Amino acid sequence: MPALVTLGRVLFVVLFVFSGASKLFDIASTTQAIAEKVSLPVLVTPYTGQLEVITGMPTAQLMAIIAGVVEVACGLFIALNIGTRFFAWVLLLFVCVATFYFHNFWDMTGADRINNMIHALKNLSLIGGLLVIAGYPRQVTLEEDRYTGV
Repeated sequence: MPALVTLGRVLFVVLFVFSGASKLFDIASTTQAIAEKVSLPVLVTPYTGQLEVITGMPTAQLMAIIAGVVEVACGLFIALNIGTRFFAWVLLLFVCVATFYFHNFWDMTGADRINNMIHALKNLSLIGGLLVIAGYPRQVTLEEDRYTGV
């Protein structure tokens, strides 16, 4: 059973690793998409201005890099079973935010509405899978069992 769980975990994160790498290899397009879709609250604009000065990058570009790194890193950590539950929660939050900003079918009509509803439902399925990963109990090794008495 553990081999199937490991294989399932690795196959599940392929989408995140590929998507994150695609974002990082095409930062310009990702930045443009974020700039068009994401509007930050007024309360954070003084801080984003400071970040732009410090990094020398516009906020959208910084967000594009962070999005790509989060997807790749979290996906790899889940595949390697390192901090799996924590990184599943991080990706779950990421997918929720991405769905809200990029697949807002409730504001659309026609073919765009249908296409984005399908993407939102796909993301809902990803959220379900991430909840399964986050809720899967920690596996105790025989070595740990011997020393802890569990």
